[in-house]
Amino acid sequence: MPREIYLVKVGMTMTEGMVSEWFIADGAPVKKGEMLYSLETEKVNLDVDAEMDGIVKHTVAAGEMMAPGDIVGYIFAADEPIPADFIGAAPGAGVVESSEVPVVQDTAIVAAAEPPASDTTSMAGGRLRASPAARRLAGELGVVISALTGSGPGGRIVEADVRASSASGSVGTGSVANLQTTPEVSVLASPLAKRIAAERGIDLSTVRGSGPGGRILQADLDRPEIATPASLPAKPGPSAGTSIPIKGMRKTIAQRMHQSLQETAQLSMDMAAQMDDAVKLRSQLIKEWEGQAKPTFTDLVIKAAAKALADHPMMNSVFGEREITLIEEINIGLAVAVPEGLLVPVIRNVQNLGLRDIAIESARLASAARAGTLGLDDYAGGTFTVSALGMFGVNSFTPIINQPQVGILGVNQLFDGLAWEGDKPVKAKQMNLSLTWDHRVVDGAPAAEFLASVVEYLNEPYRLLL
Repeated sequence: MPREIYLVKVGMTMTEGMVSEWFIADGAPVKKGEMLYSLETEKVNLDVDAEMDGIVKHTVAAGEMMAPGDIVGYIFAADEPIPADFIGAAPGAGVVESSEVPVVQDTAIVAAAEPPASDTTSMAGGRLRASPAARRLAGELGVVISALTGSGPGGRIVEADVRASSASGSVGTGSVANLQTTPEVSVLASPLAKRIAAERGIDLSTVRGSGPGGRILQADLDRPEIATPASLPAKPGPSAGTSIPIKGMRKTIAQRMHQSLQETAQLSMDMAAQMDDAVKLRSQLIKEWEGQAKPTFTDLVIKAAAKALADHPMMNSVFGEREITLIEEINIGLAVAVPEGLLVPVIRNVQNLGLRDIAIESARLASAARAGTLGLDDYAGGTFTVSALGMFGVNSFTPIINQPQVGILGVNQLFDGLAWEGDKPVKAKQMNLSLTWDHRVVDGAPAAEFLASVVEYLNEPYRLLL
């Protein structure tokens, strides 16, 4: 009997997705552990591996939106006859959670060549076979992962391979030029950069990446020296009079924001923090850390919010059908704008992190979100959210709660305000904070006390270092 190939369900909130690309052609052989198809959801792109050896038969074409658990194809044993009129099963046969798939990894490689796959190579169908942990470590150590030979199952690159390359200073370390000029290896690029390059007709092998490990990002393609064929628009986008399908991330955002407003009792309030000392502290930390990290004002707000959540645990809770559950961990989601919409990766256990750790992690998550390389763990377990619009000159807004959380804090721009020294007005740096909370869980006075705590920590920012 053939083995079903399911559209993998990623997380509890996934409602739809699609096979964005088949790595194994219809009727072609596949080996267990080889990358089978690319799954695209509103949040992440993932590569799904084959669970057995055999012959692949597609039942859906790439690009068709499906429900999680739908059957997208089958794998027949090598000696098993395939009926000539085989069309497979209808969608909806079952749901497979992502944990049931042997390996699911984030997609971040653009093929520059298509060497044949084998048990001893780290390439499969032009795609790099590497564990998510190995990819993340390679970015941290500056190792060009596609130049490595994997020692894991089926030639997969694992963390040990990356560490060995970094320790030996071999070709895999910092060899971005070699990566981009040798046809036998791949070009590291984010999914967004891949799409932009295809739209503009840019040869990625001619682009030097500025991301971790030499990864090509959108900013690299926007540099003026990058050639774009004259016949193609420089940056295609919607124009007046056109219609834009509501699908993918935009559809999910619309559904969830509408659902959040319908199902919760949301109210908002603003409160101003005096930021003169925070400005001084940030400048001091930038000098002390010597380029290791560069804290933003949003990082300071995240730390202040974590301390305030510890003081006011009702704001760090979940509203259920029969009870309100107070969460011990403080995991703060950071809303990041991307061209397709909005992503909310999570900084975990913020109560145990120092400001430097928060600055490093928030920068990593924001960069990965824009590059399209966030992993599944980066989205998990948020208990509160911070959303920043200050960089756009916003002084106040009404953020919408990310269910089932109880609150979300908006960070506005830094501006010149007035403070009072006795009867004398003096110029002072200020920032409005916009809190939206669920009135079903927290009343107005406790919500105001929480927001006042955040403001107090920002007014006296050296307390954030304790």
